[in-house]
Order: sequence, then C-alpha cells, then structure tokens
Amino acid sequence: MKLSTRSRAVALSTALAGTLALAACGASNEGNASDSGSTGGGSAELSGTLVGAGSSAMQAAMQGFIAGYSGVQSGVTVNYDPVGSGGGREQFLAGGTDFAGSDAALDEEELTQAQERCAGGEIFELPNYIAPIAVVYNLEGVDQLNLAPETVAGIFNQQITTWNDPAIAADNPGVTLPDQAITPVNRSDESGTTENLTEYLSAAAGEAWPHEPSGDWPVAGGEAAQGTSGVVSAVGGGNGTIGYADLSQAGDLGVASIGVGEEFVTPTAEAAAAVVENSETLPGRGQYDFAIELARDTTESGNYPIVLVSYHIGCIQYDDQEKADLVKDFMGYVISEEGQQAAAEAAGSAPISDALREQAQGAVDAITAG
Repeated sequence: MKLSTRSRAVALSTALAGTLALAACGASNEGNASDSGSTGGGSAELSGTLVGAGSSAMQAAMQGFIAGYSGVQSGVTVNYDPVGSGGGREQFLAGGTDFAGSDAALDEEELTQAQERCAGGEIFELPNYIAPIAVVYNLEGVDQLNLAPETVAGIFNQQITTWNDPAIAADNPGVTLPDQAITPVNRSDESGTTENLTEYLSAAAGEAWPHEPSGDWPVAGGEAAQGTSGVVSAVGGGNGTIGYADLSQAGDLGVASIGVGEEFVTPTAEAAAAVVENSETLPGRGQYDFAIELARDTTESGNYPIVLVSYHIGCIQYDDQEKADLVKDFMGYVISEEGQQAAAEAAGSAPISDALREQAQGAVDAITAG
C-alpha cells in the first residue's frame, strides 16, 4: 500500500546523551483518538512505569515524545535507554523491556521470538519516526559536498581513500579538494542506522558495494564508535573524517548532498518523507505489523533515499492489565498529531501521515491484557 506522507520543515535540536527518564504529568485525553493521541482508558489518570530501550538515532525524538506525554498523564514515568536498535530489540525479546525502539524491523528469527515473548503471539511494529540519515564529514575548507551513490560506497568500502580522488572531484566540479587521507567512521555496535545505510548502498551503488545489508558494519578497518553520539564525536574530533548519523544529531558537521537521478539532494525531513510516500509495506507480516520496504533506489526528484524509519515494537497482548493500559496510552500519544509534532520539534523528523496514523490506531486500539 502506498503511503501519503505530510511533512514540514522544523528546526533541528541537539540530541540528549544518555538514558532518557522523564515523569509524565497531567491528565487530558480529550477529543477522538486520531487527533488527541491518548487512547488507553479515555480520560482516566494512569500510574506506573514504562520501560523501553533501543535506537539511539531516535533519542531526540523520544525526548520529545516523553516530554510531550508529561502533559497527558501525571503518574506515569517513561524510561528509554538509547542503547542502539539491536540492543533494544534484544532486551524486548528477552522480556526486559515493555517496548523497543528500532531503526530496522524485526527479521524472521526475531519475529518468531517476539511471538513467543508476547502473550497471544501478536506484536505491533509502528513506523513512528521518519528522518534522513546524513552522511556527515569534517573536512577543513570544504563547506559543501556532493557524493554519488557509488562514491559513498567507495569511501565506506575503503576503495576511495583520499579526498581529491577523481570520483569525488567528478561529483564536485570547481571545488578545491585537499590531498588528504579519508578516515571513514562506522558504528561499532549493531545498529539500525547501519542497516539502513547498507540497505541503501546495496540497492543504489551497484558493484561498488559488494556487501549484504546488515546492522553490523561489514568492512574491516577504519574507525569505529559506539552509538550515534560516538560517531558524531569521532567525526567532529578529526579532520578528513566521514561517517553517518541521524540528521537531528549532525550538529555543526558538514552534511553531504547525495546523488539521486540527475541531481544531488540535501537531506531534509521533507525529502525523507517523500521516499516513504513512494514505498510500500512489507508483505506477509502480522495484522498489526506495518514494516515498510523503502524505495532505496529511487530516482525521483526531491527524494532522499538514505532514510531511517524507526519503529516502536511491542505486544498486542501483555500479561497484566496495568502494563497494557500504559503501553496503549503512551503509544496513542506517540501516534497523535500532538505527539508527532513534539518529536518533530525535538528531532527535525517528518510527522507520520494520516494513513500511517490510521493504521497505527488500529494496533493501539487492539492492545490488551490476557
């Protein structure tokens, strides 16, 4: 099913480091679920603690979700640990958290584990965060940089090793490029951001990227760093460095424009949302599983294909009613227009479309205990 995505440009914020743990306060579930967001229990005040872990790329957005939810429920504390997508999925599947944040959908083996972890065997995967992955760099004297897909692949595959390489020069006519070694920086941990980048390279760069998509970085050598903040810090701490990170956390680093068709596209929330609009949901998933197969090899004007769609993953059925009510209420807020705007203001993400919200609302409404 094609998705119609409404997007708007918003200011980027500086991402928080470390675990996010904010108490939500206030009770207000007025209006219908599609625009108020809080669906668990009408206007009832809830209390308790929700525990989530996962995507560090979604860290700033989670800050926005949690802070916004502080105006909805008084007695609820939402804790989120940005350990990385792989760690978040692992903790959820082991029963250590109530939900996961992940920049990649569950694979087949993980789906089987999730069905065993969740009472009743049904899960939800809701694409609640849409953002560009920026190719970030730190190169003295170069303020703007264009990179074709094959050039990006050659750099990260360590086949293009100097900044004045003919391939980079061809992408940047008239730009003076230094005769300086390139230091590529990749994630050291299993990462949904890495999986999204390698999916893009596999689809768009042809033979220049001979590796399979993976959440584990497939190329030996180079420099490795833990988490999104680690990559940003490593790139920022050197000269001649290049890496990849959620755009919301790029800070003052240079951000490359990526070749799409006959043009070079700068990463923005709107350009990322355009790719989601032209993508379809994965076939053969569960009733409440809305994982998306992104059009990584698009040549459409204005589309930025190195896009990250982060999912909230949880159970349709929990073991106790309190936990089910808390998950239902919080996820209802997350998918609401208010919740999406809170994330957009915090992270520069593209709010989900009305079509995605309608899909997600069906899953939220189904959350129960048994």
